[in-house]
Amino acid sequence: MGENNYGIDPNRLQQYAEEIKKVKELGVEIAIVIGGGNIFRGVQAEKTGIDRVQGDYMGMLATLINAMALQSALEQNGMFTRLMSGIKVESVCEPFIRRRAIRHLEKGRIVIFGAGIGNPYFTTDSTASLRAVEIEAEVVLKGTRVDGVYTADPEKDKSATKYSALSFQEAYEKNLNIMDMTAFTLCQENNLPIIVFDMNKEDNLAKLIQGEEIGTLITTL
Repeated sequence: MGENNYGIDPNRLQQYAEEIKKVKELGVEIAIVIGGGNIFRGVQAEKTGIDRVQGDYMGMLATLINAMALQSALEQNGMFTRLMSGIKVESVCEPFIRRRAIRHLEKGRIVIFGAGIGNPYFTTDSTASLRAVEIEAEVVLKGTRVDGVYTADPEKDKSATKYSALSFQEAYEKNLNIMDMTAFTLCQENNLPIIVFDMNKEDNLAKLIQGEEIGTLITTL
């Protein structure tokens, strides 16, 4: 939503498309999971009197709206994409099929995974971890508003210090809020490293892919 209070900021959308294009031009296979909090958050649904399960499905549709917007921006910037959904919405996207997703990547297409995994009670973090394992990704890149994992929330605590690297075990022991526990455990059990970084800083994504030490690396160590 950029600087707005809700919805989709076209400038931020274009920024993300340009950052992703820089990485694509390096020859990297890219799969993307995007959240939907700028439109609707399923976990907050119960506060408004909406059933949790219903709210989660509404949240999944919100991610699909964002995924469609990102797909359009990527294609306007000359990239080839496929949007795959955890729930069936055949008019606008393909259902998720693991082998088909891998084939799209092999053909050089950017694959966007929308609508979560198709089930309530699972976050987009869990979706990212599960899809990464399924397509045999090398790393999960978690783009956030901060440049890594800190000892405390740097937006609230100015004395917070940044970790350059952590083990999964250290993150558990320090009770660091990196991903939800389901997503985090899935990465740990499959030896899938996570890098938390600032997606909003220009060229961060490309620099990270090229090996620069950006953000915080979480591995099994």
